[in-house]
Amino acid sequence: MAGNVPSRKKPIFPVGQELRTYLERYGRYRELPAHYDDLLHYSQSFPLLDRNGNDTLWESVYFSERDMAELNNALTRIYALLKTDGDVTVMDHLQVARIDFCTYGNSKPFRIRIINRLNDNYDHFYLKQADASRIYGLELEDLLSPNRFNFLVEGNTMVEEHIAGIPGDEFIRHHLEVSQFDQIRISKEFVKFNERCFVRLLGDMRSYNYVVDITPDIEGNQYRIRAIDFDQQSYEGRKNFYFPQYFKENNDLIFMGIRHMNPRTVEQYQMEERSLIAGRVKKSREQVQELFLVMTRDKISTPDKVSKLTEELAAHHNSDRFYRCTNMGQVVLTHLDLLLEKDFRQSIVFE
Repeated sequence: MAGNVPSRKKPIFPVGQELRTYLERYGRYRELPAHYDDLLHYSQSFPLLDRNGNDTLWESVYFSERDMAELNNALTRIYALLKTDGDVTVMDHLQVARIDFCTYGNSKPFRIRIINRLNDNYDHFYLKQADASRIYGLELEDLLSPNRFNFLVEGNTMVEEHIAGIPGDEFIRHHLEVSQFDQIRISKEFVKFNERCFVRLLGDMRSYNYVVDITPDIEGNQYRIRAIDFDQQSYEGRKNFYFPQYFKENNDLIFMGIRHMNPRTVEQYQMEERSLIAGRVKKSREQVQELFLVMTRDKISTPDKVSKLTEELAAHHNSDRFYRCTNMGQVVLTHLDLLLEKDFRQSIVFE
């Protein structure tokens, strides 16, 4: 759907005290040795090109020798916090190899490449502007999806681990010419990914906002689609914005699914995914309830978008429960609760 794009650039929503308290309780809020603003003081930048010489829309940034020495120490310590809960014994052989800056994303992230000097292996992590709606998206990903995700917050700074995988647009261009068996598995995974996004209202899943993880199996491969952009967690007011199937960038996956699946099969995979989400809610009920207690009192969208989405979801589900929602946190909770009640006779409404 060509018009299924964000209405305008989403604002950054501040991290309030209730959200901070929640993050502190679950080990997400930590004192960081470097912050987002520290990386804005670079002295030079150059366009970063890919292996084929194409502009990646990232810039490699450079700092003075003194600033770089301080940043190297601080950023390797952050990497230790992210990966080893602060065990600094791993820092001696780590070094910052490169810092890249992206100006087109909502959070304007810095990507840090950390290299292990003992074997030249490298990893990445990101420093971004802290955004409450993105934090809710990351927490819902960690709690409701099959994917675990590690991130840290302090003040106006978020630190996120790198999600490995083939970018969705590259996967669609180069990895769909596989066996029919694998095409069926890809189609199944896209249906399940589509369902996960809609259930928790994660929007804007165009092909460059997710990656595909391929795992060799006994026969063929297993595929997992993972979101990498959580800026559009329950912000927009259009229902179709939360269905990856409606983005034209995903058309090749849609058409492949049409060739290999009938409506009954699609419904089965949707029900499987809802069942898995229900199981995750049951296992983490206390934390999920705590998250929604905070989220339903926070502001992560605008009144006009809340009103529009409540109208569209009420019509979609033929339910007037959405009309009682006054903010996006309540919309997400009502949506998740309605689906769990309808299909699995359970609820996460606070008792």
